[in-house]
Amino acid sequence: MEIALLLATKITELTLAVLMGYALVKSKVLSSKDSYPLSVVGLYIISPAVMINAFQISYTPAILNGLLLSLGMAVVLHAILITLGKLFKRLFKLDPLEQAAAIYSNSGNLIIPLVASLFGQEWVIYASCFIVVQTFLFWTHCRILLCGKSNLSLKMVCKNVNILSIFIGVTLFAFQIKLPGIITGTLSAVGAMIGPNAMIIAGMLIAAIPLRTIFSSKRIYLVTFLRLILVPLCLLLLIKLSGVSRWVENGETIAMISFLATTSPAAATVTQMALIFNKNAAKASAIYGVTTLLCVISMPLIIALYQFI
Repeated sequence: MEIALLLATKITELTLAVLMGYALVKSKVLSSKDSYPLSVVGLYIISPAVMINAFQISYTPAILNGLLLSLGMAVVLHAILITLGKLFKRLFKLDPLEQAAAIYSNSGNLIIPLVASLFGQEWVIYASCFIVVQTFLFWTHCRILLCGKSNLSLKMVCKNVNILSIFIGVTLFAFQIKLPGIITGTLSAVGAMIGPNAMIIAGMLIAAIPLRTIFSSKRIYLVTFLRLILVPLCLLLLIKLSGVSRWVENGETIAMISFLATTSPAAATVTQMALIFNKNAAKASAIYGVTTLLCVISMPLIIALYQFI
């Protein structure tokens, strides 16, 4: 229960950044369109910095076993998420944007600062495994959902800076290559902006949408229910039934971190990609905004249930 309460506090702090972005636009200091460069910074600078820096840790057998567990969980959980997304599409007639929002959680922008606060910086590496898998899927599966297959090629995927940063980080860890302190310090400072930057962007985009449009849309509440309640409950049962937390040392914490990543709001990256690729960013930001505001309640309750069971 203590973790659930700490979680609620930290989520509230990050959610206040949404109001800051909202206030910037409403006070006419900036316009909603000014969120575009921030989205580019988030996708192409901040996220790669987080990926590379997360793997700058020393090797131990316990860490390797934990990484293998978290990586395996990330692959399986995403396979289940994509399957659930296809099922929800048929049952609820979801459009591609709604489907992407239901599948992909805000595991990078929200989970990294949460894990660092709840468990300590040394545990962020286990959250990174989930983000590595999700980042690859963002620029493959999610992009296909939003833009179609013709908009994607293997060459384009390999040249993407987010994918390249994953390969760089894993290579550095595999060969235990340590970057100079000034480099890791820079990457750490830039990576620390991942949560606030995404929240401010969301607030700026939400400010351009009439609140009546946001809070009166049944479709937005449907996606919110799927993302924050139904999907986490399905995955909670599967994780508990599998007994995966008993497989390695510190497995309970590692499994909880992996599960925590699936309980978060709709991915900020989906909103940023919708903005960059001109795919109804207003609707994406509305879904992101509502799920972000309501996750202050849902995430602590879901985690409390996870600990209770």
